[in-house]
Amino acid sequence: MTRHPDDRRYIEITVTYLEMREPPVRPPAPTPGLAKLALMRAEEPTLSFYRYLYGAVGKALNWTDRLVLGDDDLRAIIHDPLVEIYVLYLGGVPAGYVELDRRVEGEIELTYLGLSPEFTGRGLGRYLLDWAIHRAWSHGPERLWLHTCDLDDPRALPLYQRAGFVAYDQKIEKVLALDALDSPPASRESG
Repeated sequence: MTRHPDDRRYIEITVTYLEMREPPVRPPAPTPGLAKLALMRAEEPTLSFYRYLYGAVGKALNWTDRLVLGDDDLRAIIHDPLVEIYVLYLGGVPAGYVELDRRVEGEIELTYLGLSPEFTGRGLGRYLLDWAIHRAWSHGPERLWLHTCDLDDPRALPLYQRAGFVAYDQKIEKVLALDALDSPPASRESG
């Protein structure tokens, strides 16, 4: 008797990989004209705060990668000194975040970038991306890269391309559906 994963627990997505091989020549974008805007590094954030940020930004986008990690595995990533997590606050409220992963020599992955749905449409995403690009290049990598998929906001891919990222690969992948985390897997038997 062999157990097979329930395919209904997974979503097929198109993932686009983008990279930037040179820093932008333009200066950083000005801060949006919003009062009480702050961007701060979360140094060794608590697991509960990180999971809050990840869920607030990623729930509507079916982000599940970090939800399936145990405490020790997640802590090892987000407390690594080469992983930088910056939180964007508007009026003292976390509006979104960006995560830069410098653990691979010579490159930086823009691992996560996003806003909570309540904060979209105000120019904050463009500002946060531009800030993250300049921050990443301040470390002098050979390449800055990221990936996006068709579950992300439809404005994400064009925004990345306008910022100077160039697509270098595209793949069809399966990711765990967010609602699958709330229910046990169905099993099928085969003989």
